[in-house]
Amino acid sequence: MRILLDTHVLLWWLEDSERLSSRHRAVIGATETDPWVSAASVWEISIKTRKGLLAIDGDLVGSIRSSHLSILPITDGHGWAAGLLPLHHADPFDRMLVAQGQVEDMVIATVDPAFHPYDVSTI
Repeated sequence: MRILLDTHVLLWWLEDSERLSSRHRAVIGATETDPWVSAASVWEISIKTRKGLLAIDGDLVGSIRSSHLSILPITDGHGWAAGLLPLHHADPFDRMLVAQGQVEDMVIATVDPAFHPYDVSTI
């Protein structure tokens, strides 16, 4: 199964946070799972770090790669799909994750209920 980690799930995974549910932890770490991180999440984290809303120590991209997570680039098809989504949710980063999940046929690992109105699978 290919899964796309929502930004908060990514951060919790990298921090080995207790906030990450045992279900998410099991799915992300399963040998049959192919976990991905959107370039949009990296972008979102860098913006929030710059604004002082997050504190990231070290090399985020290096941490992602050393955690055996693949980074999903944003393509023109993803951009087009994100722009055509219904306006259930205004957050552009989450809208990109929904579009990427749909286009790439990925399940999104999230605890955010804002994903539910969209035609995308979540765990």
